[in-house]
Amino acid sequence: MKRIGKETHIQTLRKVSDLFKTTSLEVDELLAMVMDAAKDIVGVKNGSLLLVQNEKTFKLQFYQASGKNMGQLKDIDLPPGVGISGCVAKTGEAVISNDVATDPRWYQGVSEKMRTPVKSMASFPLIIGKKVIGVVQFLDKVDGSTFNETNTEVLERFANLMAKFFQVAQNRNLLGEEFGRLKEQFLHRYTIVGESKAIKKCIEVAEKVADSKATVLLNGESGTGKELFAHLIHDRGQRQNKPFVSVSCGALPASILERELFGHEKGAFTGADSQKIGLFEAAHTGTLFLDEIGELPLDMQVKLLRVVQEESFIRLGGTETINVDVRLVTATNRDLEKEVREGNFRQDLYYRINVIKITLPPLREKLEDIRDLLTFFLKKHSPENQPVKKPGKGLVSHLMSYSWPGNIRELENSVERAIVLSDGEELLPDEFPFETSQAPIELNVGSTLKEASDSFRQTFISNTLKSTSGNRTKAAQILDVQRSYLSRLIKELEIK
Repeated sequence: MKRIGKETHIQTLRKVSDLFKTTSLEVDELLAMVMDAAKDIVGVKNGSLLLVQNEKTFKLQFYQASGKNMGQLKDIDLPPGVGISGCVAKTGEAVISNDVATDPRWYQGVSEKMRTPVKSMASFPLIIGKKVIGVVQFLDKVDGSTFNETNTEVLERFANLMAKFFQVAQNRNLLGEEFGRLKEQFLHRYTIVGESKAIKKCIEVAEKVADSKATVLLNGESGTGKELFAHLIHDRGQRQNKPFVSVSCGALPASILERELFGHEKGAFTGADSQKIGLFEAAHTGTLFLDEIGELPLDMQVKLLRVVQEESFIRLGGTETINVDVRLVTATNRDLEKEVREGNFRQDLYYRINVIKITLPPLREKLEDIRDLLTFFLKKHSPENQPVKKPGKGLVSHLMSYSWPGNIRELENSVERAIVLSDGEELLPDEFPFETSQAPIELNVGSTLKEASDSFRQTFISNTLKSTSGNRTKAAQILDVQRSYLSRLIKELEIK
């Protein structure tokens, strides 16, 4: 037999040891490879792996085996705590027996059933932490010699490596389960629900621009899902596996916001006892989402403009220029064009962030999505291990009769509240006690066609104006008419 030197032993062990860090193979394949490597290096005829099935009795069951006719081992029952391997499982100590015929611990049942005589045996525990999870055993040397100290050292290292494989596989499964839960939570949290023409158009634009680096401005009322679309743009693009960093420009004072965005050096101000990187650095190669950008003070707008233009900045209190590669997505519920005209927002910054503009429709403009949203929120907020409540009779129509000034966020909060307070299996209209500000449209028989038409237009326009808080421009957009024509109708119909 070809002898393998000590240096080859070391190289083989290192090569196999690195395997579990990089391979995508299943644990069974890895174990088979390791066992074969151990047999080849030491020159062993057969090898087998047994796992502990009962932690109290240390009952072992054959899990994997190699060598001639060793596949039959899986059909053999091994009594708890019996044999050399049973002793190893109990004590956690390796056993080297070079004359098993005279060893009182030897269990002859296996060799008798296999009709394979065994002369020598090296058995090692597989330990994870302080717990024995199994035993690996090597039977007989090919050249007929006994297991010496060098053989024992090599095989023990292989046994430790096999235990690591089990640990990695165990951790991989746990990580996989945790990742699955996190992924489900993430997808559930950032799911965009709706089949209306208006929302489909927004999704189409968002997906189209996802792969580009163009700056996106998300415009829409509060609660329309601007952050959801920011995540959609990030997740559908080439930066999906890179950082997604979010900050609300309206939630922090200008001085603190500057530190958050650009970071600071040690000693830059009182209390700055260490260096801190900013959100632009944290989002490098990824996406930075600036929510409520319309709230950004003018002095901060100047600093933001420089970063957008030059893709570089200097930390607060620093002198070094830091280059960053960041995809910028911004959002606002303000009319930035109006803010520019009134001098509250820099025109040059507006042009920089408004390369791609996506205007998200309010819920009142896509009432057909309420049914799907209701189903989604019922499932999302129903307690675990309890049946999901169903919409009761008339509930969808009731919800569609409301203007939803708080948009999707208000709808979600209403559904969650109703689930908590409801005792029945269905949610009924009475469990959504919002007070609609819209007057009902009544058409009385006996009126002339013109009177009925004027009454309908008067009430319908009045309801629309209330839903927009009196904003005639928005109302004209909803009604799909010119603002000047809407003003004329308001005057003619004496709408107050």
